[in-house]
Amino acid sequence: MALGIIAALAVFIWMAMRGYSIVLASLVCSTIVIITSGMAFDKAMLEYFPTGALGAFTFAGRFFLLFAAGAMFGRLLAATGAANSIANKLVDTLGAERVLIITVLFSALLTYGGVVLFVVIFTMYPLGVQLLQQANVPKRLFTGAIALGIGTFTMTAMPGSPSIHNVISSVSLKTDLFAAAGYGLFSSAIMLSLGLWYLEKQRHIAKANGEGFIPSEKDKLILANNKQMAMPSWFRSVIPIAAVVICIVSPRIISALGVNGIEVVDYANSQPIIWPCMALLIGIITTIVLFPRILPRSITELGQGAEESISPLIATSVVIGFGGVVSHTETFAQFSQWITTLDVPVLLSIFIAASSVSAIVGSSSGGLQIFLGTVAPVYLDKGVDPEILHRVAAMASGGFDSLPHCGAVVAILAITGQTHKTAYKDVGVVTVVFPVIACLTTIGSYWLLNTI
Repeated sequence: MALGIIAALAVFIWMAMRGYSIVLASLVCSTIVIITSGMAFDKAMLEYFPTGALGAFTFAGRFFLLFAAGAMFGRLLAATGAANSIANKLVDTLGAERVLIITVLFSALLTYGGVVLFVVIFTMYPLGVQLLQQANVPKRLFTGAIALGIGTFTMTAMPGSPSIHNVISSVSLKTDLFAAAGYGLFSSAIMLSLGLWYLEKQRHIAKANGEGFIPSEKDKLILANNKQMAMPSWFRSVIPIAAVVICIVSPRIISALGVNGIEVVDYANSQPIIWPCMALLIGIITTIVLFPRILPRSITELGQGAEESISPLIATSVVIGFGGVVSHTETFAQFSQWITTLDVPVLLSIFIAASSVSAIVGSSSGGLQIFLGTVAPVYLDKGVDPEILHRVAAMASGGFDSLPHCGAVVAILAITGQTHKTAYKDVGVVTVVFPVIACLTTIGSYWLLNTI
């Protein structure tokens, strides 16, 4: 029943906002869906939830190495003082008060360069702690700034982005990564400008209210570690990050230049998970070589980084598992098909369909895959231009997906040590409200340009 899915979503959001365990929330709400949909409990909890296409352990198994490698790399950046050095250079150059702008633009640059969003979070966190202390900015706004940089315009709208959303759409619709480039740039500008305006406004409000940076125990360890070590040069400190980005991006650049037949390039472009892990390994080795004093305790630091990756990985995975249960209900299948029959303009129908599916499963990439595999052919048969379908569907998937039960949102909060209660409002505004506004505005502009 549809009411069962709606009730499960409502309970999930309520439990997340109240600060209850995400693992518990996913199990409770999956059970609600199973009971109200008449699904076989054993089938749902032993297959759909853990090991299906959107299963919790399917996701965990696939992304474990990426989470672990990202956390280990971030840990070394903090332990060597590299993150501290980069933070100080950014503050000296741009000013401490621009910490949120720095975070957004740096995160966006890494993401557009092909660095997976989970890696960006782990990389930015130790750097951000130092910036936040110097600027005395609440960590909840830092969380919102990361979310804006990695989970909005670079993920769904920027033409040429190597994001999974752009790739999924390109493969499914036989389009280019630069599909509907003008509309993508237009939408990106809206998301970025509104997001920066909002975050800066909130920073000024927080300052006026006397709200500042309150470090967690983990933050205190990072800051204390930074104080105890000699400050390395900022240029040497940025080399490991540059090595990771260059390693990830260079195969795509080589392919874009039309150079084909190079085995390692073909391998890199066919491995969206393993190749970033290898890039991170290169970053880890580069860090140890450049900062040899970390060598005696490198195994300890790497081990602690790997352990720190487990909690956000599990929290993210169980949310994906809930979406896996929902996606196997008969109601969900009927709902996906019903949306295409709505008597509304076709691009608005695409927006409603893609965003609704992503909202229900709590995953923009998962929702986009389901939409493209089940609903998109209907729109192609109606004569919709594949390029505009590519861009609108990708952008629509990245709006309502970021409700409180979204796996990526859970990961950002878990890694930065925040909760839904403290930080989701800011994350929600920049990842739900503004992307929806941008997508609808883009649809409106397309309609105007093609009817005048």
